[in-house]
Formats: sequence, structure tokens, C-alpha cells
Amino acid sequence: MNAAVAPPSQRPPKARSLEVFEVLSRSRATLERRAPLGDALLLAQWHNERDSPSYHCPGHHTLSVYLEGGQGTRLVGRPHEPGAPGRHCVLPAEHESHWQVDKPFRFLHLYVSELAWSERVVRLLDAEPRAITLEPCIFGEDNALSAWAAAVARLDWNRPADRLQANALSHAALDQLVLRSARPRARQAAQRPLGGLSTAVRRRVLEHIDAGLDGALEPLSVGRLAALAHLSEYHFARMFRVSMGCSVQSWVTQRRMARAQALLARGRLPLAQVAQDCGLGSASQLNRLFRQQLGATPLQYRQACAATGAAAPAECAVAA
Repeated sequence: MNAAVAPPSQRPPKARSLEVFEVLSRSRATLERRAPLGDALLLAQWHNERDSPSYHCPGHHTLSVYLEGGQGTRLVGRPHEPGAPGRHCVLPAEHESHWQVDKPFRFLHLYVSELAWSERVVRLLDAEPRAITLEPCIFGEDNALSAWAAAVARLDWNRPADRLQANALSHAALDQLVLRSARPRARQAAQRPLGGLSTAVRRRVLEHIDAGLDGALEPLSVGRLAALAHLSEYHFARMFRVSMGCSVQSWVTQRRMARAQALLARGRLPLAQVAQDCGLGSASQLNRLFRQQLGATPLQYRQACAATGAAAPAECAVAA
């Protein structure tokens, strides 16, 4: 059965729980505000004191930057290295850590889902996501990351324009982090989840998805993608998830969103045409997708790009 990879419905697919966020939600920490940024990213601002959270292989990456205080916070096992305003921590998906918090402090967390990580690795490094990981960093000092946190913290996350600016700033910070810190895993670790797509097949499939988003030649379907990989639909879907860390449908939805952002940033096409070029049925479906992913309308996104002169993050190749 060649099931079409349909445009997203009104209710987005349920994402894997963000474990670090959940741990803090059950701790003494106070969530001051949160903002889904779209593109499978979540931003949260926390306050904590007199606490001892622990994280065990959360399955997603977390970027943490201290906004205020931190001198009374330490990683258990490294008692002589406290935090401080502007310092950052990178907590990879597979890390384990135990923290002791004595004095009050305020910090910013950016949670990077498997889908957001996969797209970034493919786009920036042309590599298979499971073969790349972030190096952990505790209380690092980086002026760019400190500036990112300060800029995002100043924004009003309830305003669509500010939330879109936070999205653009966060993409830039993560791109820098990946290019600077990403390192190949040990060969044994990369081969542990057996059964993924080969490099050549992965590239061929992803290029076909980007080329066929508008559905002008033929609708994207799992059957067609599986045929490109010379696999059955069942085995292709399973191997795609092993390689990319997400389902085929989630990946296609993300690429439709990236194509729409790129077209809107140019500011020329009517919304109905943007929807058609992304393989969406109508402008109203495009509007629903943007509200789900970014909490803003396509028009608000276009206006924000025009006001800031920013390009769309993770831009697809689109016709001039």
C-alpha cells in the first residue's frame, strides 16, 4: 500500500516528552515562562533554589545559560566549579548528571528535540544524525551564547513578533553550537542502533522529499520513498526512524514548514501560492500549520522577516 505522506492535520503528531523539562517540572524549580518556538524547539525560563535535580539519558539535547546567580549551583562530583551569570551548559541526549542547588538563580533552557537535531545535522554536516553527538560542556564561557540568552530573555514571548525573533536567534545559536561542538561518535556507538539507511540512500531519499514537496509531479508517499531505497514500506519506515530519529511524516512536515518559511521570507507570493508550493491544500491549512508550529500566522511571520531583514531558518531550496 503506497500511503501518501499527507500534509499535517489540525492536531500535530505527539512529540516525545522532553525529559529535562519534565524533571524540572517535578522538582522545586519554578517555571517562569515557556515558548514553543516551532521547528521542534522549546524555550523555557526557570528559577530554582534548594534543589537537587538529576537527569538520566533524556533523549534530547539541552542548552542552558545562567541569567542571574548560579554561584550556589554545582555539578555533583565537581564541587569546586560553581555556575555564574552568562555561563552555559550543554547537556547531550545521552548524558547523566546530578546537581546541587543551594542559592537562588535564574536560567534559560533551550530544548532540542530529535527532529530538530536530525534536520540540523543533515543540513549543516551532511551526516547521519545518529553518528553525531554534542560534546558535554559544564559552566562554559562563550560570549555569543551569553548574548543569545540575554537577547532572548529581553523579548516578550507572548508577542508573535518577539517569539519569531527568539526562533531566529535560537537557530543561529544552535547552528554555531553544532558547527563548533559536534563530534563523531565512536564507531561502536554509531553502529549500535543497526538497521539504518546507508549514506547514499539517505541522501537520495531526502533530496527526493525536498524536490517533491509541492506534489507537482507526483504526491510524496511512503511507497515511493521506499521504492527509491529498494525496501519494503515497513522496513523503510523502520530504517528511516533509526537513521533520522523521527518518522517519515514528521520529517516531511518539517520540510514543508521550512519551505513555507523560505517563501514567506521573500515576501512576494500570495499565501495560497505558498501553500500550493509546499504541498498544502489551502491557505487555511498553511495558517493552521504556522499556528501549531510557531504560534503565529503566516502573515505575522512575513511581517517579522520584513521588519528584521532575517532569512528563514533551515531554508529549503526554492524557485526564484
